[in-house]
Amino acid sequence: MLSLQCLPPFFISVPNRSTNSCSTAPLRAVSDFAASPSTSISRRLILLRHAHSSWDDLSLRDHDRPLSKTGEADAAKVAQILSSLGWLPQLILSSDATRTRETLKSMQAQVDGFMEANVHFIPSFYSIAAMDGQTAEHLQNIISKYSTPDISTIMCMGHNKGWEEAASMLSGASIKLKTCNAALLQAFGNSWEEVC
Repeated sequence: MLSLQCLPPFFISVPNRSTNSCSTAPLRAVSDFAASPSTSISRRLILLRHAHSSWDDLSLRDHDRPLSKTGEADAAKVAQILSSLGWLPQLILSSDATRTRETLKSMQAQVDGFMEANVHFIPSFYSIAAMDGQTAEHLQNIISKYSTPDISTIMCMGHNKGWEEAASMLSGASIKLKTCNAALLQAFGNSWEEVC
């Protein structure tokens, strides 16, 4: 499970939007964990909830709702924040819903580093988020399936309530993820299977 030797969760939210604010825990430097084996690799997991979606067209299925203009701007801001923190994913696993695809597209348009990641759209990420208590295990299984030992940073993009539950379970802390908020989790291990 990712909480083993895990740094305290660090939350990012879109600046200047009171509706998207959340408290942040201080991010401690990796050097604070001297007990971590020197041969272990830092494994970083970004759990990102999609940006704000539009409800303008009520005839659309929930799966097909696009981003709102605010959502597009928020996704671009979060991409900049992740880039400035040095948290650019090498692997992106995303729900195939329109709003998660468009969140990623806005992030890629803002920061070239997101274009370099290997991307997989996982249809089950949409449905699993609605099932009580099953998202964390499902994420662990999908991460193990798609990751390779050389990948140090993975971003999983999806939906509530499952993303909040998974972030809370994996971190051991109570986490609330509003639209376009992310939980940044870090652990040490020689493989993703070891830390998941």
